[in-house]
Amino acid sequence: MSGIELTASQQTILQELVNSYRESDSAVKGERIAEEIDRSAGTIRNQMQSLKALQLVEGVPGPKGGYKPTAKAYDALQIQQMDRSADVSLYHNGEYVEEANVTEINLTSVHHPEKCRAEIYLQGSMSDFEPGDTITAGPTPSAGLQIIGTIDGKDETNNVLVLVIDDMRAPVEEDELE
Repeated sequence: MSGIELTASQQTILQELVNSYRESDSAVKGERIAEEIDRSAGTIRNQMQSLKALQLVEGVPGPKGGYKPTAKAYDALQIQQMDRSADVSLYHNGEYVEEANVTEINLTSVHHPEKCRAEIYLQGSMSDFEPGDTITAGPTPSAGLQIIGTIDGKDETNNVLVLVIDDMRAPVEEDELE
């Protein structure tokens, strides 16, 4: 676990950099990060200087340049840096989301069925998700669990969707998906 304390703004910027870098596998321009998290390009540049000083980000010069997260960035965000993680599908309003992957699912109040919630941790941008949207996550690799719910909120700092669970199914095979 990393001993680096990040501000909420630094954590949001670093999380978006990691998400964008994973999508493109190339340096990410500050303008793209600014657009995704609704901040000014100047704010991103200033924060990137701090993140560079913490050795969480490296700058890539040139016309195809931008920023890349370092291994230390993944550690600071407590993200496992894997060559290939298990794919856990995500569907948004019935449409498969190709550029997102579920990394963790936490069931947060299963003892109250009428208030059952789940936290869905994502790799990928969260900008298109809004409260009230329908999400289907899964099936998970080992248990074949699929969770269907409605977005109640989102934590963009930690890349988490909070769902009110409408249905849970297990085991679900890939060919049984909606």
